[in-house]
Order: sequence, then structure tokens, then C-alpha cells
Amino acid sequence: MTMTDPLSDMLTRIRNGQRANKAAVQSPASNMRVNVLEVLQREGYIRGYELESDDRGLPGVRIELKYYEGAPVIRELHRVSKPGRRVYSKIKDLQRVYNGLGISILSTPHGVLSDGEARAANVGGEVLCTVF
Repeated sequence: MTMTDPLSDMLTRIRNGQRANKAAVQSPASNMRVNVLEVLQREGYIRGYELESDDRGLPGVRIELKYYEGAPVIRELHRVSKPGRRVYSKIKDLQRVYNGLGISILSTPHGVLSDGEARAANVGGEVLCTVF
């Protein structure tokens, strides 16, 4: 069966894995998913990720979750732009997540960036998700 929103599926796997106190979760791999994971790793929300293939030979990614004093580092993870409703924002109109404590992840012409990186590059785009 085809998946309509692969990025949302990966975010849900991360949320569920942290609620179950898992050390790592598996997800199918794609370029968009890997780019979002790269931003999460750069910003310190996950320990890391590595590309691997599953038993059928399909590409996958293993995501190492991060905890601080037994609590998940990611408290909230929300998908903003969905297949039925795409959300685009100019950089001057992009709102801060929890007054700057969280981040927004954007798909821009310069690649997938966090809101801080997008502000530094002065470029807007599609708001993929918010993380706190």
C-alpha cells in the first residue's frame, strides 16, 4: 500500500519511539527524510542516524533517539505542511516556536533548513514541521 505522507510517518515513528523509551527506531529512507534528520541532528534533537537496507533490500534509516536525564529531548513534534494543505511562509512572517526555544524546519530553495539557518540566509519556503 502506498503512503500518502512519508515525512509524517517518520515523525510519528520518532514520537512513538520516544514514548516507549526506545534507543533507536527504523524508518524507510528517502532524500527528504534524510535531510530532515540532518537538521534534527545539527540542532541536537537526535543523537544521529545511519542509512542501511532492510531484509528485502529496500533503503532504510536507523534513527538514534536522544534523552536527557531519562526524559526525551523532543517534547513536541508537529507536522505543519500536509499533503492536503501546504503551508508556505516568507522569512519575515515565520513565527518563532515557543519564543525561540524550539525550531521550525523549512524546505527552501537552499535545501532543508532550520528557521535560524533560513533567517541567516534570508530565504523562506514550505514549513515542514515544528520541534520543541
